[in-house]
Amino acid sequence: MSFRLRRHLHTARACVLTLCAATLVAAGAAVAEAPEVTTSLRANPALWTVHGSKGTVYLLGSIHVLPPETQWRTPKVDAALNAADVFVFEIPMDELQKTKIREFIKANGMLPPGVSLSTLLTDEVRKDYAAALKLTHISPDLLSPMRPWLALLMLESGIATQQHLSAENGLDRQVYAFARDRPRVRFRALETPEQQLRLLMPEDRSLEIQQFDAGLKEILNETLSVNDLVNAWARGDVNKINDLMNSGFKDNPRAEKTLFDDRNRAWTVALENMLKERHTYFVTVGAGHLAGPRGVPNLLRRDGYRVDGP
Repeated sequence: MSFRLRRHLHTARACVLTLCAATLVAAGAAVAEAPEVTTSLRANPALWTVHGSKGTVYLLGSIHVLPPETQWRTPKVDAALNAADVFVFEIPMDELQKTKIREFIKANGMLPPGVSLSTLLTDEVRKDYAAALKLTHISPDLLSPMRPWLALLMLESGIATQQHLSAENGLDRQVYAFARDRPRVRFRALETPEQQLRLLMPEDRSLEIQQFDAGLKEILNETLSVNDLVNAWARGDVNKINDLMNSGFKDNPRAEKTLFDDRNRAWTVALENMLKERHTYFVTVGAGHLAGPRGVPNLLRRDGYRVDGP
């Protein structure tokens, strides 16, 4: 099916960082819920198999928020899930992470007492902000004490909620729910929530306001579409996913290096170390990290590993 959205998010941010954003919403900063709908998406996501000297790694690209009743358990994916004894995610998926995220937000995401978000904005940005609040149905009282980077994250999550995309339906959470109920499995993570959230926090406060303004315009102008990303993932179309990532970063190669290239290389090194152990790993990370010539599967191929898949 073609899952059409009425509004759009910044594709790159949605792919890279929605896992932490979704966890943040689930941790207690709730946004207004959209009316319930029955939506089914049948997916055949791309799956890679990496062969090491001792271990095996299965790589599955995730969409961190999905429509309800998404069907992604193909026979090939099921075989990999059942073979794995270690499950790896971008960040830890246990309940403790919600507490850690709350603590990080308290220390790094809030404005000083007596300062509200709207007072930091120009008249023009304040108008865009009001329009985004109306669109997402988020209370301004919720966002008022937040720093711009955090408020933008919440607005983007609010858009996803309004379009019937749910973090609870995200592939990461579904894989974790499957693995959690299995006996004798282990869990690992490639990053911490703090590492992911710090990617959104410019040290320059004026730059933070500029990014907030740009994010509002992307939300309101519908410049990039997450439904394209969801549909490409569902088809297993890694070339299309790579094209979407390139378009999302075409004007900001520095951000691409920070958000994708550097992390992809770090994750590749971590996976290569895992392949030296006698385990079968099921690795679930954002689909954009696995696509294209600079994606993790191709980095592993360049390092001499046999990788079966697209």
